[in-house]
Amino acid sequence: MEHVLYYLVFPGLIFTGVAGLLVTWVDRKVTARIHWRKGPPLLQPFWDIMKLMGKEITVPETAKATGFLLAPLFGFAAVTLASTILWMSLVFPEKGFSGDLIVVIYLLTIPAISMIYGGSASGNPLSAVGASREMKLILAYDLPLLITIFAVIWKSGMTLNLSEIVTYQQMNSPVLYSISGVLLFVAALMCIHGKLAFVPFDAPEAETEIVEGALLEYSGPALAIQKLTKAMMYFTLPVYMVILYWGGMNFGTVGSGIWSIAKVIIIIVLIILIKNTNPRVRIKQIMKFFWGPITIIAIIGLILSMNGL
Repeated sequence: MEHVLYYLVFPGLIFTGVAGLLVTWVDRKVTARIHWRKGPPLLQPFWDIMKLMGKEITVPETAKATGFLLAPLFGFAAVTLASTILWMSLVFPEKGFSGDLIVVIYLLTIPAISMIYGGSASGNPLSAVGASREMKLILAYDLPLLITIFAVIWKSGMTLNLSEIVTYQQMNSPVLYSISGVLLFVAALMCIHGKLAFVPFDAPEAETEIVEGALLEYSGPALAIQKLTKAMMYFTLPVYMVILYWGGMNFGTVGSGIWSIAKVIIIIVLIILIKNTNPRVRIKQIMKFFWGPITIIAIIGLILSMNGL
């Protein structure tokens, strides 16, 4: 039990929380530079969370208080546990278990579900619209993302163990270093971008339309947990992609450690570039995009991977 709590705190909670907030700072800094602004100082994301933690929680009269307040905790717990499983598969592969990939898939879906539940429980019509859009967004990106993951499972010898997927790629070659792998990576990157609900897929939180959507009625520590959960997702999902599509991470030598960190940074930079070079699209367009070209790309990648390409 002590070991479980230890791994949950590091690398699960503290490491991922700090890294996630640093990633959000990089995002805000790069975005500011693109807009010809200076951007926030390094510790600004940490101060923002601390400031919210010291404020009062306001629960709307129309809200179902229990569900409204518990929803952020479910999302936060899920991303913490998912991060713990991912890092244990990298640092302590012997601690992995059969089917941990499936567990991570479910855990990384819970933060979006908690957003839907919290928005619906708030009693605010704009939050309900945001929750509805979040639900449609999940339905949009989940299909192509699951197809790409199944292709990785196929290429790795039909294993559902994250450590074995990483080992297979290290002994052969990363999934990305193939024709099918490039297609799978592109489709997965767009799905991950949608899972983060970043522009152009930020319809569930569109400030100019529904004023933050499901987060509209949140304040104080509850809002801080929501913001921290998203920051942790921002770091966890690129690590997830590196494990599945880019050969995992290896910290055995200084060179391999630097390259492992660089792979995560490259994915984060790609997300930032997509976020800052595209306008918001409507939820109907989002669904057409994911069920159309992205699903087709994922299926082609799956077919090619089944033929050894």
